[in-house]
Amino acid sequence: MGGTRFIVAGSFIDGSGADVRRNVFLAVKDGIITAMGSAADLPRNDGAAIDDFTHCTILPALVDCSVSLSQSPSVDRMVRLSIEEAGFAKKAAMVEQHIRYCHAHGVLGVADSDDITDLVARSQERMTQGIIINLRTCGRLCRSWQDVAAGYPAGADYLKIGYSGNIEDEGAPHPRLDHEDLCRILQHRGGKKAIVVANGPQQVEEALEAGCDAIEQGYLMGEDNLRKMAEKNVLWIPSVLRAKNALDGAGTGGDVCCRFSQRYVAPGKSDPGAEAFWKKMLAGQLTQLRSARKLGVTTAVGTGAGSVGILHGESMVEEMKLFIKAGYSLAETIRCASENGARFFGMEKLGTLTVGRRATFLIARGTVKQLPRKLSYLEGIYIDGEPSATYQKNPVKPA
Repeated sequence: MGGTRFIVAGSFIDGSGADVRRNVFLAVKDGIITAMGSAADLPRNDGAAIDDFTHCTILPALVDCSVSLSQSPSVDRMVRLSIEEAGFAKKAAMVEQHIRYCHAHGVLGVADSDDITDLVARSQERMTQGIIINLRTCGRLCRSWQDVAAGYPAGADYLKIGYSGNIEDEGAPHPRLDHEDLCRILQHRGGKKAIVVANGPQQVEEALEAGCDAIEQGYLMGEDNLRKMAEKNVLWIPSVLRAKNALDGAGTGGDVCCRFSQRYVAPGKSDPGAEAFWKKMLAGQLTQLRSARKLGVTTAVGTGAGSVGILHGESMVEEMKLFIKAGYSLAETIRCASENGARFFGMEKLGTLTVGRRATFLIARGTVKQLPRKLSYLEGIYIDGEPSATYQKNPVKPA
């Protein structure tokens, strides 16, 4: 087996939802997993490269199904406004920074909700070789039939339709797309998969009737709609962290940027009315997620990174924790955070780790019981069977 690298893991999660396996070896050649088995059966070839991670857990790279790389998650309105008004070079630099954040946290696949093709091209020209994420874009959020009639989303990988406002700003002054136009848009999607942002029982039901491929958010949609999603094999991206982040901001000090990150806490006044609302929203979404698991609804992790208070890369772990809180096992949660999103968006290099697939995975130091927390501080990242040339466990910060 010349040229084969052997990688040994103390614990192994393949991303299919199967139980954790202990003491596993992977054989990798030309970036592909060629064999797997018990570490006790590891072939003993003289001179073969063996990477020993018996003190670690190996799992698939993560996929975030809802991000905005060109938006700042800062709670400072002036910062967000300055980014919106910034020139091309500054915006490209911020996209580059957010891609780095994703890579550093093992998020190697993202579905972006903005028109960033030119910004990504510019940022990749400047970026160190090796920081690579599988990117899918929708051009921008589609809010009217006129968008499609005018040629949108030419060049986009998928279609994202705003049938409801984001749960944080349902009262935003966007004209509401009617059901007839939603059906027309989906009939003229050009073969692209369509995600509909919808909340409430009626709007989700109408989106399902119109033939969408996925529902994002789905707050207050009810169990009947969950049953229909299971029957139609419609993906659900529940975006639970949006409610959790809003609750933290309303109930424990006002505005907050990722309260779980100690670097981004901002003072403010609590809002009891908002706190009660978001507590109800969070509890309801967790209950729906629990029902989705029982009903067999395919779910995927999407953080909404780039929204106020939700950081790129770092937020993935927090969304995964909420899946576990709703009753998903760790293995099921990792499937939702890797395989389900990768398959929906056609990210062929990501997803389940099995023979014949790309050897792109994360290495987390410690035991399985320390996951997903340990994903915030990875031991290493492998891309196509080789250690990432750019990931640094202990990055050197400039003076």
